Amino acid sequence: REMHAHTRSLLALVAALALLATFTVRRAPSLSSPAAAARAKASVAVPVAKKCGPVVAGGVRSPRLAKGHRGSARRDVLAGIVTGGISAGLGRLFPARAGEGANYQAVKDDINDLIKKDMNKGPTLVRLAWHSCGTYDKMTRTGGSGPGTIRFKEELAHGANAGLENAVAWMEPIYKKYGGSISYADLYTLAGVTAIEALGGPTVTWRAGRVDALDPSAVTPDGRLPNADMGSPKDTAAHLREIFGRMGFNDKEIVALAGAHCLGRGHAEYSGYDGPWTFTPTRFNNAYFDLLLRLEWVPQKSPKGNDQYTDAKTKSLMMLPADIVLLQDPKFKRYVDAYAKDNARFLKDFAVAFQKLEELGTSNLKTVSLA
Repeated sequence: REMHAHTRSLLALVAALALLATFTVRRAPSLSSPAAAARAKASVAVPVAKKCGPVVAGGVRSPRLAKGHRGSARRDVLAGIVTGGISAGLGRLFPARAGEGANYQAVKDDINDLIKKDMNKGPTLVRLAWHSCGTYDKMTRTGGSGPGTIRFKEELAHGANAGLENAVAWMEPIYKKYGGSISYADLYTLAGVTAIEALGGPTVTWRAGRVDALDPSAVTPDGRLPNADMGSPKDTAAHLREIFGRMGFNDKEIVALAGAHCLGRGHAEYSGYDGPWTFTPTRFNNAYFDLLLRLEWVPQKSPKGNDQYTDAKTKSLMMLPADIVLLQDPKFKRYVDAYAKDNARFLKDFAVAFQKLEELGTSNLKTVSLA
């Protein structure tokens, strides 16, 4: 639908340019004599009569003009109508760079209202933000949050993004409400930090200015997001370092970002894994690390037959092999220990890492004031 809209806008732009040419092409005056030059100079400024009555044509108010000035002034008015249409068409063809007129506080308030009506949407919005950013490759400088490509069906079809079409749909009315003054990329990342804060987490610094890609050609290859299991603890740990290292993250940042598993749950129909990580899946805190350390985790098969873990006592919680490896790898575990003991430290480190994540693949972002 978006591509069809772009095509219609392009056709409207071509028609508008043709119409503009019809009314503005005139024979250039000869400036071979001083008198002709004077007449040409005088013709540049066309005075408009003070007495004007509104004449509405196609929603545009046109002044009635004094006799003798109607022809040239009408050309000016028509040119204004045409160029106004061109500007509107260009706005649809080339989405405005975020930061040009967007009311970010109002957008944030609308996202908060959405979450308040259904707290379970909060974790999904965090996942939307994370997956929209987690495709970045620092070597090729591709992917990341900048182009907002997760809205395209080509990227939503990636295995790790199953179910995120729901979150994209939740954001669409908000995007339309603000007439494209905010980019999709800014909207999705703002939704993530808003959800984290709304669910009791830290205030993550958010900056505006991401520019949407116009078509799916900017979608990166499938496979840039982490897998939950690579077959062995050693291979899974190496996989996490490879995926996050490609984006520029170190061990501390990997573990801090994993703490977002305090939110939400696995859905077998989407990920192949089932169950919540914590007893409070709509509350952002260090419970994930506390439970990871404190409870006994035993192997279990998911409804889809995948290897996962459940707590031995209640059998109501779930951990992925990629979660358990944070205990099995000594370099990761040191941060699990630290965050389990100190919620404030976790929230601080997470906020820094998440801001870094949300700014991957961007440039020239600007600070905005948000309450």
